Amino acid sequence: MATTMTRSPQARKAVNKDEERSLESAPEASGQDKGALNELMSQAQAAYVSYLQAQRKVATAYQERQRQGEEAFKEVEERAASICAQAIEGAAEALRKAEQEAEEAYRETKRRAEEIYRECTCNALKVRQETVDKAWTETSGTSERIWSIFQGEAEG
Repeated sequence: MATTMTRSPQARKAVNKDEERSLESAPEASGQDKGALNELMSQAQAAYVSYLQAQRKVATAYQERQRQGEEAFKEVEERAASICAQAIEGAAEALRKAEQEAEEAYRETKRRAEEIYRECTCNALKVRQETVDKAWTETSGTSERIWSIFQGEAEG
């Protein structure tokens, strides 16, 4: 990364004054030397102006690159937010579907359990009735035999 050295207007004035004092204290130069110095000074000023222009162009390029980077970041952030929102919506839909399926499975299981309960209750009542009927039949038959034995002995 290049470092830039810019001088404030005050620093430039101080340097210019120092140069003027140096020139004043220097022995008189010929006109030709002054022309060459003026030419060099003009070239230095032109180079400095070109340097400042280049520095502005570099700063503008950096600013543009930063702006483009920020725009790219915003686009990525928006896409990520959109994808996240879609994923959340998908998860919510999956949850609703799973809950609905679970409720349907619960209702079906409960219906089947109630059906089995009714079948078992009917079977238990049927077995009970059959057992009572059989017990009654046996009790009646036993009572009749006992009665017949009792009557036969009483007659005999």
